[in-house]
Parts: sequence; structure tokens; C-alpha cells
Amino acid sequence: MAAELGSTARTPGPSPLLPMIIGSALFMQNLDSTAIVNALPTMARSLHQDPLILNLAITAYLLSAAVFLPISGWIADRFGAKTVFQCAMIGFAVSSLFCGLAGTLWQIVAARILQGMAGAMMAPVGRLVLLRSVPKSQLVQALAYLTIPGILGPVLGPPIGGFIVTFLSWRWIFFINLPISLLGVVLTGLFMPNVREAAKTRLDLRGFVLSGLSLAGLVFGLENVGRSVMPPAAVALLLGGGAFCGWLYVLHFRRTQHAVLDLGLLKIQTFRTATLGGLFSRMGQGATPFLLALLLQLGFGLSAFQAGVLTLANGAGALMMRATASPTIRRFGFKRVLTGNAVVTAAILASYGLFTARTPHWLLIASLLVGGFFRSLQFTSLQALTYADVPPAAMSRATSFGGVFQQLAQSVGVGAAAFLIRMVLNLRHTSTVGVAEIAPVFVMVALLSLGALAFTIPLPADAGSEVSRHRPSSA
Repeated sequence: MAAELGSTARTPGPSPLLPMIIGSALFMQNLDSTAIVNALPTMARSLHQDPLILNLAITAYLLSAAVFLPISGWIADRFGAKTVFQCAMIGFAVSSLFCGLAGTLWQIVAARILQGMAGAMMAPVGRLVLLRSVPKSQLVQALAYLTIPGILGPVLGPPIGGFIVTFLSWRWIFFINLPISLLGVVLTGLFMPNVREAAKTRLDLRGFVLSGLSLAGLVFGLENVGRSVMPPAAVALLLGGGAFCGWLYVLHFRRTQHAVLDLGLLKIQTFRTATLGGLFSRMGQGATPFLLALLLQLGFGLSAFQAGVLTLANGAGALMMRATASPTIRRFGFKRVLTGNAVVTAAILASYGLFTARTPHWLLIASLLVGGFFRSLQFTSLQALTYADVPPAAMSRATSFGGVFQQLAQSVGVGAAAFLIRMVLNLRHTSTVGVAEIAPVFVMVALLSLGALAFTIPLPADAGSEVSRHRPSSA
């Protein structure tokens, strides 16, 4: 009887403290990157620059982060994850201070490059600490805690950015990172373990250069697709050059023992599904804030602050998900959750194209609330499945690889949405972006996101069962 009672006793869940400390870094990054979009026109006037030229401040961050993401795992193993995470938060704070004090275009671009370097170290290294500190059976719940700050950043960014540029100086978009970083550094010192691999390897310098050039070309090219900032030939050259360097990296990987990005991880089905298949799901997630901002502001004529307040419902939906993610995945397993949820999130995304200026705000908020819930569930499930079957010795390489694909997915999502809007404008022979031009793009991006099904449907029913604790009835 005692044995029976012991076998059915519930395992206590992981403490939310460590995931929330790591999540504070994600919150800072996402809040900063979304708030600056709203602030660009005001910043341009202050610095006497064209807003299109000042877009370099956004691109510089993305390029820098893309280049340094592949070596984040190697640096964590070399110097200790806790040390690297703290240094990255300090670096993010210092570069944020420089951004806030910048008086010229090139000063802010240089500061954003430093910010991108620090950001490339924070998220993957923090995730590595969590993966090595939490038992796999408690990983879903821990990642649900981690997901909340990461999702709240993009949701709170637009209203906070709108408020700051309306009532304060745009420089406070960067200054607010200082107290968050300080608190994160203190809590990291008190509660984060300094995990690292005992065996040290030399840095794959050639692989670092090739992967950096490839990712820089792809990210920069995708960020400028359909935006009329660069000539189409230059965008094609960037994408082609990035793809060519990527091919050279594949050849390099095949003859290098400790390559900076371990493509061999793609032989693990769960990792392959969550990274390659997850690219489609995350693409829709990356495009959603961009399209909603256009719809609410250009289509419905709302101010940046009003549009940001409406989209807060996305964050509320994400908060509701935290309590249900673990039991849902345990009940249905990764295969059914990711497959069914891919269809649900695509349908919700497509439904946003039905919104009009006369749609009641309560219906808008309800749709965004439900969408935030299911997108957060999908993101948490993908995060957990990514590392479900990765051996401990390969975990640092896996977090670097996963971070690279998440960065690419965001750029692919925004780039695809911008390209599709440009295509609709050409078909309609107009240069004005309105509801009629934005609405069909929601449907097209939703259909593209269904490409994830090609990876989730072949999964076995018990895929990632050590993490999900799901046991199929046939077993």
C-alpha cells in the first residue's frame, strides 16, 4: 500500500525563480526590439535622419545577434554559463546606456551592434542553464515559466514604446533596461548555477566565419524583402551570398570534428521536427505583431499607443497558458499537441484577416486573447521538444543551433509578410496599404505556417515521452 501511495505521489514542480530570472533577459530583449519600432520616427526627427535610414539601428542588432549566436554554447562551456550570462546582461545594460546617450546615427548603430552581441549570449546561455538544471520530467513546466517573459516583451513593447515617445523622451526606451539588467545580475549571482562542460574544445574559427556570413546575409536580406529600402538586386545578392556561405559551411561541417554548429543534431527526429518544422510555426508568430501593427494603425487609423493597448490581450492569453501547458502535453503528447495546435493557430491567424474598422473591440480582444494562448502553447511545446532527446554532452551546441533557427524564423516571418504585402499591392495596382491589402496576407501566412505539419505528423505517438510524461494508450 505504501509503495502504491509512493508511486502515485505527485512530483513537486520546478521553482519558477530560475526560469523567471532567465526570462528577464528575454523580456528585456523583446521589449527593446518591439518598442524601438514605434519610436523610429521620433528618433529620426531627434537625430535629423530619414526613418528609413535609421532602420539601420534595428538591422544592426539583428545582424550582430545572428553572427554571434553560433558561438554562444562554446563560450558558455569555456567560461561557465553563469559568468557568461552575467557578463551578457552587463553588456546589454552598458550598450543600452550608449544607445540612450547617442547623438548621431553611427553612434546608435555602433551601440546596437554591441547590444546584439550581448543579446546573442543571453537567451541561448540562459536556456542552457535551465536545461542542465531541471530534470527532463519537469522541463515543460519550467519552459512555461520561461516563455511568459519572452512573450510579454513583444506584447508590452508597442504600448510602452508608444507611451514613452508620446510623454517622455525616446531615450528612455533604452534607459529602462538598466534597472532590469541590474536586478538580473544580482539574482543571477545568488541563484544561478555555473554549469559548464568539463571537456574543452578549440573554437571552430572557420566555421564561425562561414556561419556568421551566411546568417548575416540571410537575416539582412530577409529583413529587406518587400520594404523598398534596398534595390531588389541587392536583396537577391544578400540572400544568394548567405545561401552560398551556408553551403560552404555544410561542406566544412562534414570534415570538421567540433564544428561551431552541429548539423548532426538534425539526425535526432524530435530536434529536427522542433527546429525545421518549428521554423514554419515561428514564422507565423514572427509575422503576427508586424501585420497586426499595420492593420490596426494603417488599416483602422488607431494610434501606436491604442494599437499596443489592444494587443495586450495576446500577453494575457500567454499568461493563461502557463497553468495548462504541462497537463495538456502530458495528456495528449507532443505529436497531437503540435499537430492540432498548428491547425488551430493557423485558423486564428487567418481569422484576423476578417477584422474591419467596425469590428467591436471586445471581439478583437477576445480573438487576440485566444490567439495568444494557443501561440504560447505551441512555442512552449516546441521549446520542450527541441531538447527532449538531445544527449547532455551536446546540449550547449543544441541551444546555439536552436537560437539560430529562432532568429531566422523571426526574420523569415517578417520578410515573408512584407513580401506578400508588396505582391498584393502590385496585383491591386496601388501603393497605399489598407485593410484590403493586409487582410489576405494573414491568410497566406497562416497557410505557410501549416508547413509544420509535414514534420509533426510523422512523429511517433510517444515522441519526447521522457519530457512530456505522456504514455500512449496503445502502450
